[in-house]
Amino acid sequence: MRFADLDLEKSYTYADYFKWKFEERVELIKGKVFRMSPAPNRFHQKLAGLIHARMHVFLEDKPCEVYTAPFDVRIPRKSKNDKEIITVLQPDVCVICDLSKLDDKGCIGAPDIVVEVLSPGNNTKELKKKYDVYEESGVKEYWVVSPQDQWLRIYTLTKGKFLESPYLLAGDFAASAVLPGFSLNVAELFKGIEPQQ
Repeated sequence: MRFADLDLEKSYTYADYFKWKFEERVELIKGKVFRMSPAPNRFHQKLAGLIHARMHVFLEDKPCEVYTAPFDVRIPRKSKNDKEIITVLQPDVCVICDLSKLDDKGCIGAPDIVVEVLSPGNNTKELKKKYDVYEESGVKEYWVVSPQDQWLRIYTLTKGKFLESPYLLAGDFAASAVLPGFSLNVAELFKGIEPQQ
């Protein structure tokens, strides 16, 4: 099967997704197929890699694990059966503290922390569709990083709704409520990354 053979008006499940062998990377959001941006640019990868590395070091002696894309996060609704799952995402970075959610395919259930580094072609998807899924599924913290504008924002789940931090800029520290003691110096995070047009 080729990506071009998919009917983008149709709804799909993780069982369908798992069988696809085409080159394009896709995500399922509530049954609908979304083609991921072409290979992320260097700055996107640098930021995601740096955040992953800092979190990995911080978590070395803690009962949580951190993963980077490509890594399937399946969000079940009523059942964990592949034929019932209609949302499969690949966050740039995610932290899972309930290790029972991990299996050979990735994570089934909401990660504790999700980090998405925005790309010029996917801002609307990340900020709206994924925001809704992460909030509804119970992700405790959703970090959004903008290489273009050099800010970071943290959405913290409170009583089932995300509360947003101010824009965190150079001079600020991004601290996690989920991982007490973990923080990133925003100026250091963007060091060597030119604002993009």
